[in-house]
Amino acid sequence: MKETEVYILGGFLGSGKTTLLRNILKQENEAGRKVAVLLNELGSVSVDSGLIDDDVPLKELFGGCICCTIQDKLEVQLHELLTENELEAVYIETTGAAHPVEVLDAIMSPLFAEKLTYKGIITVVDLLRWRDREQLSPQLRQLLVEQIHHADFILLNKKDLVTEMEAAQLLYSIQALNGDAVCLLTEQAEVSIASLQQLKRKQSHPHQELDVNHHLHLSAIVYSFEGAIKQTDFEEWMRSLPDTVYRMKGYVAFTHSQYPYLFQYSYGMPMLMNEMMKMPLNIVIIGENVQKEQLISELKELERKAKN
Repeated sequence: MKETEVYILGGFLGSGKTTLLRNILKQENEAGRKVAVLLNELGSVSVDSGLIDDDVPLKELFGGCICCTIQDKLEVQLHELLTENELEAVYIETTGAAHPVEVLDAIMSPLFAEKLTYKGIITVVDLLRWRDREQLSPQLRQLLVEQIHHADFILLNKKDLVTEMEAAQLLYSIQALNGDAVCLLTEQAEVSIASLQQLKRKQSHPHQELDVNHHLHLSAIVYSFEGAIKQTDFEEWMRSLPDTVYRMKGYVAFTHSQYPYLFQYSYGMPMLMNEMMKMPLNIVIIGENVQKEQLISELKELERKAKN
């Protein structure tokens, strides 16, 4: 099964994300690749969609941020893009207010997680804003830090607006926060598509680990159940999870029910909802310092106990 690359474009408002997206789309078009775009706008009117050529499949999400209010809508839009088009890549441009971990959670739907190759988070940093960050509110400053901390590729944009010495100092401060990301000083968010495509993630089936950053250990694991398990065993397993498991979602079949349950878990709080149709029995686990082999072993044990 051919998998579609997914790139998240992040960074604060005005940093140059849309300019980056246009640069990428131009190069993708020249390479003859079929790509799509998903735009997330905080307001109710699109600002950027007119800048994208008509032949590029486009979906837009209005009235909220991917990471909090419109996750379900994103699943629908992404599913439509994947089913309506033979795509080699999807670029998701987030709002400037988006937290990278939350966005990753939103795109990792158990319905189509196995169809995607998650490539990474590309964060655009406005060097002027970063230089003057002490003037920002503590909340905004923290968001900028988080966006940098979780990036796989960082564009330090608007280098022409600072001196060479300032650029070097700012680069050093950003590498101190995330020394594992590729950092590039840019004007007009110019970057070669080949550089971005070199972001590779380890893949393994049927349990696919999407390693967001191997040094930060923030990762997402997709596990595919072969059959039903006991609900009591599953609930006991959930209670044993470490605090570093931030999110889980998916569909789980229990031995007592004809249909699977939609399952969501956020910071220790689980929710189960009975579905009235057959669904793919996949769950996505997102966390930091997640012990992949141990979790997979524990889930396999739940299946083994249900068969006995």
